[in-house]
Amino acid sequence: MSAPVAEQVSAGSWKIDPIHSHVGFAVKHMVVANFRGSFDRYDGGIVAGDDGQPVLTGTVDVGSIVVKDENLAAHLQSPEFFDAERHPELSFSGTATAPGAFEGEITIKGVTKPATLAGTIVGPVTDAYGNERYALRLETVIDRTDFGIEWNAPLPGGGFALSNNVKLKADLTLVKAA
Repeated sequence: MSAPVAEQVSAGSWKIDPIHSHVGFAVKHMVVANFRGSFDRYDGGIVAGDDGQPVLTGTVDVGSIVVKDENLAAHLQSPEFFDAERHPELSFSGTATAPGAFEGEITIKGVTKPATLAGTIVGPVTDAYGNERYALRLETVIDRTDFGIEWNAPLPGGGFALSNNVKLKADLTLVKAA
């Protein structure tokens, strides 16, 4: 039911509705399991012109990381991981290039690399209050070491505590900006 983003998003500005959205990550941990976390504070949206490709921009507040262990949350904000004091935000900016895909750049820990976020967009739908909305589900996989996130620990049986590959995922609800 999804259509190309460039054909589907109506002209205008569309803001992320943080109450109905989720931004998170998953990384293989101890070789066998996925460790997941999320962020509570993020902002962004899509600007779609009448004749151009929609542009998606977003920022994530590193200090809003949510994991099930407070000590781990502090470690993830340390210089060994996100270095939240010096680099308080992650960001993405990209242009719709294909059905459900945005090509652009992601910045983590002060390092900017090309990235493609791929997924689906559904809408528009009108909510119970008359607001026009879209649902956007996007993900990408990055190599965390490309962004200077190199901490790891060898395991006694071989391998390392963390995979270098991290899946970033955003399930966003967008509402027309006033």
